[in-house]
Amino acid sequence: MSRAEEPRTDDADPNDEDMVELDLRAPIWDRVFTVAPLVVVGTREGDGFDLAPKHLAMPLGWSGHFGFVCTPTHGTYRNAREYGSFTVSYPGPDQVLVTSLSAAPRCGDGEPTPGLPSLPTAPAVEVEGRVLRHARLVLECELDRIIDDLGGGSLIVGRTVAARAHRQALRVTGVDDEEVVARSPLLAYLNPGQYARISESHAFPLPEGFRR
Repeated sequence: MSRAEEPRTDDADPNDEDMVELDLRAPIWDRVFTVAPLVVVGTREGDGFDLAPKHLAMPLGWSGHFGFVCTPTHGTYRNAREYGSFTVSYPGPDQVLVTSLSAAPRCGDGEPTPGLPSLPTAPAVEVEGRVLRHARLVLECELDRIIDDLGGGSLIVGRTVAARAHRQALRVTGVDDEEVVARSPLLAYLNPGQYARISESHAFPLPEGFRR
């Protein structure tokens, strides 16, 4: 290997002075903004239903599994475990208020979230529960497993048994992906405590020959 091809071995990094060490004794996710999806998870609760916004949520693999993080003290966790299913609604940017209202605290033990019945919802088709009306994407999931003890949180994994998407959000032949995003903007959660409307996108420059 010629000298010009030798890898760098010095420790000098011109960006070091811009990096700040984070204290791992406190949540690192509260120190910088990160982008996450924002979904509303629905579960059956007794004779009614419950809705709750989640941002630690994502597809797990490519076979239809979906997971979100919750804590065992939340009604969503208890409901999913008891009834064995949950729904996932991806709201659009114009549904921020509805999504926020689904996070309202309960009145007390066993009392439902105030105003929840007045939110625009529709019954699920294949599982027990409800979904947000006019959502960009809706999933109905049967509980697959729960992984506990993740630093106070639990990963709830479901297997998708039904899915529906808003017509404007669908990718179709002959329409550029950029146009699909522009006509049906996405709602993103910028943790902690911010949100963004995504209406502009660009094709990712994948290298030639890339395969999943």
